[in-house]
Amino acid sequence: MAALRGTTILLVRRGSQVALAGDGQVSLEDTIIKGTARKIRRLHDDQVLAGFAGSTADAFSLFARFESKLEEFHGNLPRAAVELAKEWRTDKVLRHLHALLVISDKTNSFLVSGDGDLIEPDDGLIAIGSGGPYALAAARALLKFTKKSAPEIAEESLKIAGEICVYTNTCITVESL
Repeated sequence: MAALRGTTILLVRRGSQVALAGDGQVSLEDTIIKGTARKIRRLHDDQVLAGFAGSTADAFSLFARFESKLEEFHGNLPRAAVELAKEWRTDKVLRHLHALLVISDKTNSFLVSGDGDLIEPDDGLIAIGSGGPYALAAARALLKFTKKSAPEIAEESLKIAGEICVYTNTCITVESL
């Protein structure tokens, strides 16, 4: 999958806390169209967090598919994620969607892509989008050298990414479990 520009989504897991943060910038090529978009959603009775990078319309289609998988598998996040990844990769329509999803509940976190990737992080951090590498580096440092909570690390890391990446702003949404 080609590198996606235009957003930053970061998942931070620390102890029993998990936080998902996203910036609000929507860009079309080199023009900022909106600065206050919400790219993070609470799903399945607020027990699951999901965030996207990529095409907005594609992401909404994927949110709907993922939510139906969560319902089908009674909130079993790993099973729903596996089934979404398989369907996304094999379905003729879905495999042309250009987005990445970060999904998490209290115990599991995954990156899901249309290439069939289903990745669970080793260190409790996942970052996607154009500002992802900056947010990831900041989060790793904050995890290692501070006692900040997961939501605090997620927000501060997104602020840092927003100061570096031209496709990321500092209008940040943070959701936590």
